[in-house]
This record gives sequence, C-alpha cells and structure tokens, in this order.
Amino acid sequence: MLQSFTGEFTQKVDGKGRMSVPASFRRVLEANDPDWADGLPVKLYINYGAHLTQNLRVYSVNALNKIAARIATLPEGSELQIRLNRLYLGQSEELSVDKDGRLVMPIKRREKLGLVEGEITLMGLGPYFEVWKASDFDAHVTDDTAQWLAENAQGVDPLSLIPPAPVPGV
Repeated sequence: MLQSFTGEFTQKVDGKGRMSVPASFRRVLEANDPDWADGLPVKLYINYGAHLTQNLRVYSVNALNKIAARIATLPEGSELQIRLNRLYLGQSEELSVDKDGRLVMPIKRREKLGLVEGEITLMGLGPYFEVWKASDFDAHVTDDTAQWLAENAQGVDPLSLIPPAPVPGV
C-alpha cells in the first residue's frame, strides 16, 4: 500500500475550481483517511498558511493529525504552540475528492496562487503534496533544483549527501 505522495503532475483547473487528483495521490489519501470507505468521498486538508508564499500544501487526514499531535506536545498556550496551530490548523481547509476523482479548489486558494483557472503542477513530497501555478513551478522549483544540483551535487548521486542513519543502541 502506497503511503507517500510521489511524482509530478500537471492538471487543469476550470473556472469553477474543479481539478482532477491523480489516481496515485487518491490512493494515498484513501489509505490515510480513517473514515473513508469505498463509494465515499475521501477527505484532505489544503494548507494555505502564511508560511507558504507561492504554493499550497495538501495533507491527508492522518498527516494533518500527526502535525496536530506534534504541536500538542508543546507547552499549552506557548507562543510557539499558538503560532503553529494558526499556521497548520487554523490555515487549513477540509476538502473532499468526489467519485470522479475531482476536487473543487476554493477561489481564495486559487487566487493565492495567482490563478483562477489554468494549469497547476502537483508535486508529491512524501507526507504531503504541493500545488503550484504551473509557470511558477517551472520558474522556482525546476530552476532552483537545477541550480542546487550544480552547486551541491555535480557529478555525484544526491543520495550520497544524506547523513548515515544512526545505529540503534549506539
């Protein structure tokens, strides 16, 4: 069972905000929605927090619950807990994917991307996927990745840059 979002997809958003969710992303959302059953719409959360300046993030129910649980471990009422609650819980909106694999992205979320209708790019990043206006994705993510590779990983496998995992019991 696939538990992470992977891949890159370009989708069209119509004037009513309808867009298709890739089948592989729907499978992850279904597997991570404890209330989902065959024939029911699957829930997701679109995060539009102030920390996201050019894109949106989509979390499964379980992924947002994990974030909420981590935030809850902070001292009750602390400034950090309040700020993180605002960014991740207060600035997330529950949406659902219909039986045809589509969701309706609210106009305010599309406007944040600078897009009422047109093309978006979805990129799976493990526990969430990003939603970008397609032209912004190309300008920021694609170009930024190429620059980073040239500066940090020229001629090597980027996986070699990951520190080794800690040895249990050491």
